[in-house]
Amino acid sequence: MTSDAELIQQTATGDRGAFEDLYRRYARPVFGMALRRLGDRGRAEDAVQETFASIWRSASSYRPERGPGAPWLYAVARNAIVDRARSRYEPPTEVPDEPAHEAGPPEKAEQSWVAWRVHRALEGLPEREREVLSLAYWSELSQSEVAEFLGIPLGTVKTRTRAALARLADLLEGELE
Repeated sequence: MTSDAELIQQTATGDRGAFEDLYRRYARPVFGMALRRLGDRGRAEDAVQETFASIWRSASSYRPERGPGAPWLYAVARNAIVDRARSRYEPPTEVPDEPAHEAGPPEKAEQSWVAWRVHRALEGLPEREREVLSLAYWSELSQSEVAEFLGIPLGTVKTRTRAALARLADLLEGELE
């Protein structure tokens, strides 16, 4: 069976068969994720369509050395779902009376550093643990969905998640306070 990474790389070269294989492999889980987040079948279908259109257009941006193909694909899906969710809300027509509570430049710089440091610490985890965290936190899958996706027992997912989070806490101890 061809790996997700290989299918994404083949899709980047215009291979329609590889793209169809990716679609067959991931359309249902992406639809399920979209339906849970959006709560509307039509909008979820639109999100799936946008996900795979984005994959077709941006498959060349996938870098296998940065991780497995599934988390990359789920990140593309999550972005499409978030875009669909945002399109439902219209911006306010009046200027608010109160100042915005958004982060300013110092807070944004701090958030950026924290994100970079966590990313670096994740690179220090064993692949199995990193994969479980990637699917759970960046692809927003439940532990049951991660277990089903990876074809491993739920208990194994929980053990790997607990070990990975403990290892991350050790790696980042005292840095993120």
